[in-house]
Amino acid sequence: MVETRIEGLIAAPFTPFDVNGDINPALIPAYYSFLKRNGVKGAFICGSTGEGVSLTFREKVTVMNEWAALTRNDPDFSLIMFLGGTNLRECKELAALAAEAGVDAISFTSPFYFKPANAAQLARCCADVASAAPDTAFYYYHIPVLTGGHFAMIELLKEVDGHVPNFRGIKYTHEDFMDFLSCINFANRKYDMLWGRDENMLSSLILGSRGAVGSTYNYAAPLYHQLISAYDRGAFEEANAWQQKAIDMIMLLGKYGGIAAGKAYMKLVGMDCGEFRLPVSNMSAERFQAFSEEVAALDFDTFKSVSG
Repeated sequence: MVETRIEGLIAAPFTPFDVNGDINPALIPAYYSFLKRNGVKGAFICGSTGEGVSLTFREKVTVMNEWAALTRNDPDFSLIMFLGGTNLRECKELAALAAEAGVDAISFTSPFYFKPANAAQLARCCADVASAAPDTAFYYYHIPVLTGGHFAMIELLKEVDGHVPNFRGIKYTHEDFMDFLSCINFANRKYDMLWGRDENMLSSLILGSRGAVGSTYNYAAPLYHQLISAYDRGAFEEANAWQQKAIDMIMLLGKYGGIAAGKAYMKLVGMDCGEFRLPVSNMSAERFQAFSEEVAALDFDTFKSVSG
């Protein structure tokens, strides 16, 4: 169980698939070593980047067990398992299995088909799921752009405080800095607030965040290490420049199809995780060539994660 605050970069790994679109757990040991080599401090598995909503229950268990076998004896690497958000009974079953596997934390997001009416109802959902693994740290995953769960997280903290003993914090993937700061300061800074928007990391550092979960830390971890280092040294113009570099890189994700372009970046750093499953579309060979040329123009080789 995570006992202290998570600091540094937590990557949201892509789930590796083979040429047939089946999961390829054999790649995970190399993936883990790759993240460690690049100074990444943990993995948030089977989330949005990991296509958790497109995996079967059995596939999620397989992926989780592979990561857990590699990380359970690594005190310098935090493994967070995303449970899902719509089928609470399935989330509870997966939470219990995650606890048995020895993951450091579990995470849950707002149900997104039948949605909670308010923060109090969302807190009831969190309490129900967290109870299935009472000795494992629980993080709520706030990503309203995908779930439609547009609740103020400060209201969620007020509802769970004192009622969900293993509630550890929030993975905050939203742009409401007022709410984020209020959550940081709530109850004498009791809860661990992990920033989830890579393109706004600098702003989160100013507010006091020290841990972040993101997809681009997979393939551009050195960029963010430089950004954090510059901020910590008070070199704000340098930090600004690194943040802009991250934004320029992330803009190419939108230009070339969104989340699936992340796996294209992975190919460029020597970690081929296959393609995304339907309904996500993948770029053609011609588009990948154009994408590669634009990535090179960013001097990607100067800040990309290294595979060997």
